[in-house]
Order: sequence, then C-alpha cells, then structure tokens
Amino acid sequence: MQKLIINVAVCGSAPTREMNPAIPHTPREIAEEALRCWRAGATVVHVHVREPETGEPAFRKELFAEVLERIRAESDMLVNLTTSGFNLQGDDPGEERLAPVSLGPDLCSLDVGSLNFRGRVFINPTDWVDKAAQRMRQNGVKPEIEVFDLGHLRQAVDMLGRGLVADPPYFQFCLGVPWGAPADLPTLMAFKERLPEGILWSVLGVGAAQLPLTTHAMLLGGHVRVGFEDNIYLSKGVPADSNARFVERVVDLAKILQREVATCDEAREMLGIPPKA
Repeated sequence: MQKLIINVAVCGSAPTREMNPAIPHTPREIAEEALRCWRAGATVVHVHVREPETGEPAFRKELFAEVLERIRAESDMLVNLTTSGFNLQGDDPGEERLAPVSLGPDLCSLDVGSLNFRGRVFINPTDWVDKAAQRMRQNGVKPEIEVFDLGHLRQAVDMLGRGLVADPPYFQFCLGVPWGAPADLPTLMAFKERLPEGILWSVLGVGAAQLPLTTHAMLLGGHVRVGFEDNIYLSKGVPADSNARFVERVVDLAKILQREVATCDEAREMLGIPPKA
C-alpha cells in the first residue's frame, strides 16, 4: 500500500473566530498554521486567504503570494492554492479565479462540476473547468481534482481521456458538503469503484464525518484531508486549538493501522511534482 499523503486545509472561507478562536486570518497566521501541521506530519497544505483585519474571505493575489513565500521559506511542504473563488463578484470571476496558478504553487484545486452550496450555486462551467486544467498544465501546476458528486467524477474522468491532466492525476473526494454527495462509507465506496484503477485519491469529510471517512480512506489505500476548512471540532463540543491536532491524530491512527506516512519528498514523487528551484 502507498505511503499516506496528509493534506490539511487550514482555514477555508467559511469558519469564523466566533465558531473557533483558532481560525487563522493573516498570511503570517495561515503560514504558521501550515508549518505546525508540517512539523506534525502533513505534506500538503490547502490554502484559502482572508482579509487580515476582518477575516472575511479574500482572493487577493498578494495574500496568496505571501502565504506561499512564508511556507517555502521554512519548509519543503507542498502548497495547494485554491481556485474556488466562491465569493468573487468582478467582471471576469473565471479569470480571476485562475490568478493563483501564475504564482507557481505545487498544486491548485480544480472544482469539477456545479452544485447548490451555502444558499447559492457554486458554478463551475465545463468550459471554465477545461480552461483551468489547461492553464494549470501550461504552468506546471498539478490540479487537485475536487469532485462533490458522482456526475463530477464522470466529467473529470472524461477530462483525463481528453489529455487535459498530466499523469499521475490526483482526485479529492469532497463528501458531506450540502448539497453534494453524502459523507458515509457507501458513498466513499461508490466513488472509489468508479475511479479508474491506479489513480491517486484522497477524501475529506465535513464535520463529524471527517474522522470516520479519513480512517476508512487509510484502510482502503486512499489519502486524507483534514483541517479547519472541513471541521473545527477535535471531538464532540471540543474545538481544536490548531489544525495540527487533526494531523497528529491522523499520524497516530496511521501507526495503529500500520500505514506509513509519506514525507514531502515521497509525496512529490507519488504526485509527479518536481521540487521547486
């Protein structure tokens, strides 16, 4: 079985400090959280940015750039910048969403398919998805292909057949997001069974589903994503004081399940991502 890639999403765009005071806001805080997780055993960090003063969701290129620079200055962690841009209201939000790609991160998230989400529609038209995949490939950025339902998975597999994604492809099963696929074992198995053989996959589970789903993924040979973007509680009613707590728990579980945890160099090799100069 492959060594385990641990991905951590340190703040997302939805959790607030009213929900959990440990949510990072500034680029320094976001990078420091990523580095705590790296020391605990995480190899990939999924980055959203916030307005430093208010904590509101942001998508400013300079904020992404500062987080990326701070993490790379102190670690060999793989950095995954989001392209979701759910709250963008500009004249060309599709193009604005692709701004992080030009910063040269190791990965960028690529949301395949639209869905109802937080009282709105999270729109990912097929032409934008294809354009995003091509832009990432041109810039040497690995797409983390995020799928929220089985139809999204079908679309993503079609993209592979059209050569839009360089080998080896890497999928993230996003389970438990209202109103996407539910976060349970039958759904996880349905996703896994429909994925072409040999493709790397990871899973996230929202809220209380994070722990059982990531545990099942470890047993099934998949990889995992944890962190505040998906879950702010370490146990029922107990907020985590750092994303690193989730990473530490995954590392402990991996030891119990006899699944070795990948180093950053090993994760790069598995994902086909060369080291940054």
